[in-house]
Amino acid sequence: MSDLPNIVVLISGSGTNLQAIIDAVRSGDIPARISLVLSNRPEVKGLERARQAGIETKVLDHTEFTSREAFDAEMIRQIDRQQPDLVVLAGFMRILTGDFVRRYEGRMINIHPSLLPKYRGLHTHQRALDAGEPEHGVTVHFVTEELDGGPNIIQAVVPVQPDDTAETLAQRVQVHEHLIYPLAVKWFTEGRIRLTQGEVTLDGTPLPPGGCLLDSRD
Repeated sequence: MSDLPNIVVLISGSGTNLQAIIDAVRSGDIPARISLVLSNRPEVKGLERARQAGIETKVLDHTEFTSREAFDAEMIRQIDRQQPDLVVLAGFMRILTGDFVRRYEGRMINIHPSLLPKYRGLHTHQRALDAGEPEHGVTVHFVTEELDGGPNIIQAVVPVQPDDTAETLAQRVQVHEHLIYPLAVKWFTEGRIRLTQGEVTLDGTPLPPGGCLLDSRD
C-alpha cells in the first residue's frame, strides 16, 4: 500500500475536472493517489476516464435508494473503505446530508462555476450574464453544510465578453477550472492548506474571504 495521501473523487458526469486531477497525479505534480472514483450515475464518461487510468470505480445509483440519508450512508461506507485523506467533488450533482458533510468536513472540497458567494446553485453562467456582470469565474472551496457556502480556497476570474453566451462563457471558465482544481488538491495533499474553525490557511497564513486569486483579466 502506498504511503501517498489517498483521494476519493465523486462524480456525476463527464469528469473533465477528474481528468485534470488524474493528469496531475500521473505527472507527479500532485503527490497523491486516487483510490476510488464513485458516481451516482451509471455509464457516464467520468467512469471511463477513471478505468482508463486504472482507478477503481463504483456506481451507486441514487434512484435505487429510498432516501437521501440511505444513499449517503452507503456512500460513507464505500468511501470509508478507502480511508481517504481527501474527498473531491468533481461535478457531483447531489445535495449532501449534514451527516455526510460533517464526517468529511475539513477534508472535502468542491469546485463551483462562479465567484462565490455570488451565484450559488445552478445555471451560474446564464445568471451572471443576465445580471450584466463584467466578470465571472470559478471557485474551489471546502464543503460545509451550507450549500456552496464553505470557505474559499482559490478563485479564477474570467472577464465577460460582450458577445458571450452561457455556452461560450462556460467554456472559458472550464479552462480555469482545470488549472485551479488540481492546484487546490496539490496544496491539500502537500499539507499546505487547512480548514480550522471555519478559517482556511495556506502555509499557516489565513486567506482572505475570496481565497487565493488567479486573475485572467486583461
